[in-house]
Amino acid sequence: MKIAVTPVADARPLLREYYFDIVGRYWGRPATDEQIDQVLLDEPSDDLLMLVASEDGKPLGCVGLRLSIPPFAEVKRVYVVPQARGRGIGQALLAEAEKVARDHDAVTMRLDVREDLVEARGLYAKFGYVEVEPFNDDDYVAYWLAKDLPVVA
Repeated sequence: MKIAVTPVADARPLLREYYFDIVGRYWGRPATDEQIDQVLLDEPSDDLLMLVASEDGKPLGCVGLRLSIPPFAEVKRVYVVPQARGRGIGQALLAEAEKVARDHDAVTMRLDVREDLVEARGLYAKFGYVEVEPFNDDDYVAYWLAKDLPVVA
């Protein structure tokens, strides 16, 4: 498996899958193409640095990093394709995102997560993210988390 920085345009198929997953979970039914088209317009990813995990040329998952709010790096759009789950890909993506954030002088990672995304919350807890005061006013968010990055000499 390799993880590489990928242009957002090239990550769009994974972003569509991500939104089909989380929108469907939220509504308790499969999302429609029209709903996903609207979400992609409402929640643009163009300002994110996208990291994509792949194996044999097939995408396995992604994570987005928002680096425009120093000294923070914000984790967005963590997704692993269903057939690759349980292989540690989410962990590898998150570890690489933290490395890239440090390389961009971030000192604190932060993210927000909905209440129903229990697998994501478990991953973040495993990586040392803890609850913090809200840092945005997103109506869908139930938890705001952060982690100070260790200084690497």
